[in-house]
Amino acid sequence: MSERLYYTDAYLTRFDAHIIGRTEHEGRPALLLDRTAFYPASGGQPADRGTIRATPVVDVVEREDGRILHVVEHIIEGDGPVVCEIEWERRRDHMQQHTGQHLLSAVLERLRGARTESFHLGVQTSTIDIAATLTIEQLAPVEVEANRIVWENRRVQVRFADEAEAATLPLRKPPARGGTLRVIEIEDYDCSACGGTHVARTGELGLVALTGAERYKGGTRVEFVCGGRALLRFQAVRASLTAAARLLSSGAAEVPAAVQRLDAELRDQRHLVKRWQERAIAADAERLIAGGSGARLVIARHLPDWDRQALKGLAAALCAHPGAVVVLVGSEPPAVIVAGGPESGVDAAAIVRELTSRFGGRGGGRREMAEAGGLGAAPAELLEAAVRMT
Repeated sequence: MSERLYYTDAYLTRFDAHIIGRTEHEGRPALLLDRTAFYPASGGQPADRGTIRATPVVDVVEREDGRILHVVEHIIEGDGPVVCEIEWERRRDHMQQHTGQHLLSAVLERLRGARTESFHLGVQTSTIDIAATLTIEQLAPVEVEANRIVWENRRVQVRFADEAEAATLPLRKPPARGGTLRVIEIEDYDCSACGGTHVARTGELGLVALTGAERYKGGTRVEFVCGGRALLRFQAVRASLTAAARLLSSGAAEVPAAVQRLDAELRDQRHLVKRWQERAIAADAERLIAGGSGARLVIARHLPDWDRQALKGLAAALCAHPGAVVVLVGSEPPAVIVAGGPESGVDAAAIVRELTSRFGGRGGGRREMAEAGGLGAAPAELLEAAVRMT
């Protein structure tokens, strides 16, 4: 078994080791070392990256027997000691996020009685799934309390406890296994069994920021960022807010009010467009009906500037003529509307089924009116085919 150096020193980034075995993992060469500071993916925390004898380590995996495989880019030959280096920026980021998770989980339990069910450390953000339904607004006091502990720069201690001692500790969550436990303690605040890498003091987290909350499996998934990730998120939000303020010709603080005004204006414009569209539909329907003759009136048109909703409105207006047969093709990719008046004898749904069978796409509807989209044919070909089917 490898000696796990990261258990006692998460800040160790360079060490010597001996290769004690060579194997493969998912088709790639992998090494077994007598001692390692590489953290394998476990407990929601991703694996470390780095190099062994200048060869990139692309993954670190813990096998069921407890051995740690160092998956490398290519085979490393030879015996003797090898120099190993951990990618520090990645390690530090994971330390910040994982310690932030411990702190947030402790605060959630203390302030909201919300138990943590699982944790995932992602590439850009991390998430905690909790057994409670909470909104981001309800989580605001949790964020405040977590940052109070961060700014007090409390000690984060790693210790080992045998089964008897562990039974006396105020562990936030019962351990999943027996024997000697590795315990992470945030001074006077949290005590948890954990095998991950952590910062030495809470001040190294810099800032804990909650970035979202959504319902998930009967509870809540809380998204958060810490440390360097919190800075990157702030910079991204600032850039977006600055760009929005520039486009709206307002100050950053006035962006919400400016957007609200734009939204109100847009709703007014939509209502106005709808009224004019209704008038245009009525006028076009009247003109097309007046241009026909006989009991059965076939109207087939390509109207490239009309959207699906407008086409359906026009088709409905045209079917005021009892014998009307209507085929309308709209903008690209062609949207087809087929409709028939009560005395037309047309089954619009059957025509659409035949069109989609011949030209692909999808469609559906009723006998009186049906529609299709995504058909692989030019508008003129669709009009001709649909009229023949009537």
